Amino acid sequence: MFTDLPLDELRRYRPPLPEPPGFDAFWRRTVDEARAHDLAPRFTAADSGLTQLHTDDVEFAGFGGHRIRGWFLRPRTVTGPLPCVVQYLGYGGGRLLPHDWLLWPAAGYATLVMDSRGQSGPDRPGDTPDPVGATHPGVPGKLTQGLLDPDTYYYRRLFTDAVRAVDTARGHPAVDPERIVVAGHSQGGALALAMTGLVPGLAGALIDAPFLTHIRRALDVTDQGPYGELARHFAGRRNDIDTALHTLDHFDGLNFAARATAPALFGTALRDEIVPPSTGFAAHHHYAGDKRLEVWRFNAHESGGGAQRTAEIRFLRELFGG
Repeated sequence: MFTDLPLDELRRYRPPLPEPPGFDAFWRRTVDEARAHDLAPRFTAADSGLTQLHTDDVEFAGFGGHRIRGWFLRPRTVTGPLPCVVQYLGYGGGRLLPHDWLLWPAAGYATLVMDSRGQSGPDRPGDTPDPVGATHPGVPGKLTQGLLDPDTYYYRRLFTDAVRAVDTARGHPAVDPERIVVAGHSQGGALALAMTGLVPGLAGALIDAPFLTHIRRALDVTDQGPYGELARHFAGRRNDIDTALHTLDHFDGLNFAARATAPALFGTALRDEIVPPSTGFAAHHHYAGDKRLEVWRFNAHESGGGAQRTAEIRFLRELFGG
């Protein structure tokens, strides 16, 4: 069943921005601090068994200079400099294996897959630890780690890693630095959306079912998935709520959308109980760059799945030709 507002209301839904005072200064300081560390990218050839691709195991300096892992894949038969898709990951999983990331190299592009610090799972292995510990009590998961201060919040580190992943892709000699696209689904969509507001000069963005967007609304309409971590936390720590919501406003995708310039393709599904569709529509409506939205009426958090990927392939063809 539909999980949110009716479609005709969603098409008009444009809530106020939850922008906290000093939002731009906070992120300018955060990115400047990260860039004070040597990026020190390292691309090490990996024997993936993928004979039609160049495969590299990647490391670079993210937030705090911490080493972040990833994969870098590009087709052997296409000469550079290539467009590059910087791929961000969903909640609770890591970078997987090179053969899990064949879509964009098969389409003729390079791709840099960023591992998510401190996230991994039995079917989605990761390789990047998070050396920063929790600073106050929280429920299991990442969504409450460091929640009482924007400076200590987990997603400050992860968003900053995502900025440095773009820096790493731009610096590779096989990549055209003017043709960088950011992409992701769910948590990955949150990171891609944040990059459109934090990184100037992106060529495009693929933002599917973006998490951490219109967060206050999501907390009112769903207890599913990661948002349920916040609900459980607030149920036991009632005095934290206002302080925590102020922190979360610094990471809300609506504020990044309002600063975006890159053309973007969004996806949202009307039966999504994990990322409510009103939050995706709100991000699309506030998005300041050129934009399109694919709406999947009978899908849940998988969004359009392969059909969304098909739309993304077409979108990038229009951007880059071919």
